[in-house]
Amino acid sequence: MWSSKDIYYISDSTGILATNLGHALICQFPEINFHEETFPFVLTVDEAEKTLAYILKQSIGRRPLIFSTIMDPKIRKIFDSSEVELFDAFDIFLDRLENCLEAKALRVAGFSRHIDNMTMAKRVEAIHYCLEHDDGVRTDELDDADVILLGVSRAGKTPVSVYLATQMGLKAANFPLTSEYLKQFKLPEGVIRNKERAIGLTLKPEILCDIRQKRYAGSDYAKLITCIEELEQADRIYKKNKIPVITTSGKSIEEIATQVSQELGISKKTTNLNGHFNR
Repeated sequence: MWSSKDIYYISDSTGILATNLGHALICQFPEINFHEETFPFVLTVDEAEKTLAYILKQSIGRRPLIFSTIMDPKIRKIFDSSEVELFDAFDIFLDRLENCLEAKALRVAGFSRHIDNMTMAKRVEAIHYCLEHDDGVRTDELDDADVILLGVSRAGKTPVSVYLATQMGLKAANFPLTSEYLKQFKLPEGVIRNKERAIGLTLKPEILCDIRQKRYAGSDYAKLITCIEELEQADRIYKKNKIPVITTSGKSIEEIATQVSQELGISKKTTNLNGHFNR
């Protein structure tokens, strides 16, 4: 078994697809150390030859791995060398997909990027909304939200909201369950009115305690008993209002955001011509 391996991501566009594909696969081999480098916008045979020469020089005969999303067959052929292990995403998937669909693919470099540009205005709008409705601000404007995240302090509301906005184009607001609301088991009118789009976040009290101790060590706010009490109060609020709950303990922001969208059925919804989610 290899203890380490060099990996190169080659693309005639941004390289994001090649990198994401590689990361999704190599994460299954945690015992191996990977040394990674990305070469985006390789657009000519000359650039491809120089890139391959660099790779072979750096790897010194250790058969590096290359993940490629290059469209041009002449450029792709440069990297089809016996001295490397080539994983050509389009050769593996696109050719077979053409056969299955009985149709020819566009084979245009960076075409997905052009599609992304069409939705950029929607995404920017979502980011602005997220920033303007963070931490309980403007609860009277929650009618426009796609998602409303609830939770006690340090439950992870803001990072998940930002991910939902930046990566999924969702207008995400979040509201902190402070002592005022926890002790009275209530929510503001703006949240109640839109609770069908609300999700409660919770986590293990020990983890919440650890997070708070790192910022406010020794405070009552960070004590385990306080964390337990607040989480129990928040849970009562969720149950009272029939708000679904997602546990964030041990999960990445991406996992939590995906669960949020699934819980609300957003992944199954379509968008109208203005880019807003149909409800």
